[in-house]
Amino acid sequence: MRLRDKLFPEGTILRKILRAMAHIAKGFKPHNLKTVFNMLKEQGLIKTIKEVNGIVFGKVEYEDMNKIYQEWIKYNEPTKREIEEQRKHKFENNPKISILVPMYNTPYKFFKELVECLINQTYPNWELCLADGSPEQDKSLEEIYKMDERIKYKFIGENKGIAGNTNECIKLATGDFIALFDHDDLLPIFSLYEVVKCINENPEVEFIYTDEDKITTLDKPRFNPHFKPDFSLDFLRANNYICHFSVFKKELMDKLEGERSKYDGAQDFDIILRVAENVKDYKNIIHIPKVLYHWRVHANSTAQAETQAKPYAFEAGIPAIQDHLERIGLKGTVEHGASLGTYRIKYEFEGNPKVSIIIPNKDEKETLKTCIDSILEKTTYENYEIVIDEQVSKPQDVYNLGIEVGDIVSFDTRTKITKSGFIKSRYLDDKASVSAILHVIKYIKLNDIKPKYDINFLFSNYEEVGHGASSFIPDNTVEFIAVDMGCPGENQNSSEYDVCICTKDSNGPYDYELINKLVDVCKENNINYKLDIYPNYGSDATAALKAGMDAKFALIGPGIFASHGYERTHISSIIETEKLIISYIK
Repeated sequence: MRLRDKLFPEGTILRKILRAMAHIAKGFKPHNLKTVFNMLKEQGLIKTIKEVNGIVFGKVEYEDMNKIYQEWIKYNEPTKREIEEQRKHKFENNPKISILVPMYNTPYKFFKELVECLINQTYPNWELCLADGSPEQDKSLEEIYKMDERIKYKFIGENKGIAGNTNECIKLATGDFIALFDHDDLLPIFSLYEVVKCINENPEVEFIYTDEDKITTLDKPRFNPHFKPDFSLDFLRANNYICHFSVFKKELMDKLEGERSKYDGAQDFDIILRVAENVKDYKNIIHIPKVLYHWRVHANSTAQAETQAKPYAFEAGIPAIQDHLERIGLKGTVEHGASLGTYRIKYEFEGNPKVSIIIPNKDEKETLKTCIDSILEKTTYENYEIVIDEQVSKPQDVYNLGIEVGDIVSFDTRTKITKSGFIKSRYLDDKASVSAILHVIKYIKLNDIKPKYDINFLFSNYEEVGHGASSFIPDNTVEFIAVDMGCPGENQNSSEYDVCICTKDSNGPYDYELINKLVDVCKENNINYKLDIYPNYGSDATAALKAGMDAKFALIGPGIFASHGYERTHISSIIETEKLIISYIK
């Protein structure tokens, strides 16, 4: 029995406390732990344990959680000294950030606070692009427009909707990056600094998003923080968890031609989905795990979701996701999820693909049993497998799993055939060649072909060794053509689309006359082929030669990319191999 189990027996309150504290400690950074220690100092052990236990097991009251968040803010946001250091910092790259704010009957108080939070930013190279779609221009706001020369204002004269007004902002933008900002929200003064820091650390970045929280007025505490995960397209389809603060590369926004009015209310959701479709690499979508946006809650804001102030915003999400699926070629139907602002996609799929359920495990027999039982009892889909990842740290762990030295451990081939004709699988060496030969045999039989020579098809279980191909070859064999594989790759001439003919491998050259004979057959029958040398490669033919067989030897086969791993070839390479074999023996 472990010492932990002796001191803190399973099921006791002490074990629950230990687990709760361990859970919190695991997720906290060193400066976060100060929060727990500060709680201990201020309110004692018992109350701290109750709060920690509540956080872990979902038993904490809203007011208590908000109090904890205030503590979190204290220990996780820059100090006054750090703010001043940010103002002095010189970046190597100083991109201009164009902040887009579409306006419509914007309250004076909210707007002034917005502008002031930008003027006070620790990073200075920004511009504020305002497009006002209000029915009449509010003269009281003029003093705010003139507070800073970096502010650009345009009165549209008509309300073009959220997307249309935003696109008018884009026309004013001259920055390297575009940031979407609502007219009643706020940025902490270090927000743009963190964004530019991210750009400098990740030169290829195309899209940045941040964590956020909610605010009512400046004199009241912030609340309801949203600590977001890193980018996940599947999760995004189910819920626009990104939302604020979104910063896009300007050239990417120009390519997408801005936002689209038909998705008003979910226009940001639509643009984020389209950005995800058009980035060069998902690695260029970066999440900054810091609260850099304050979403204001008031009677008319989308943030006040509980009141359903803007139900159209959630309705607009359905066609935005549906169109996204159609653009990328996925079939499915989008509907509302269990809670407001979430979505469920019922995907359509062809055939009956196998689903692999991978379960990591280490010495947790009861937990593992519960997990497997739940799958067996509740899963309605039949074509699946359960793969258990068992962690091992010493030889005895392996032996306990029933695996001995010399055992053959096999893997699922994970075979996949793409619409473009690529075949991806483990064991394509020599599975692809075997399939080619079997098809040749079938072709000969169905077409009643009588070969001009006596032909023996030999399938070896032990390739490239003397007791494989060489052990039962007929004595009257004159020519030995090994059907193996070609090796496309760097400094090689082989390809995944042709039959590959090897002229020389690590054991030396193949029969010159036989090779030329095969090449002539290819030329006469318009068979696509490649000649190549494999300096680190052998075959059954050379194994038979070493065993003393007296014959002419050659090596052909389809081109297999990434041999001895998860391999790939193209169907055309197998077909060309079949054509060469058939043409040769006819």
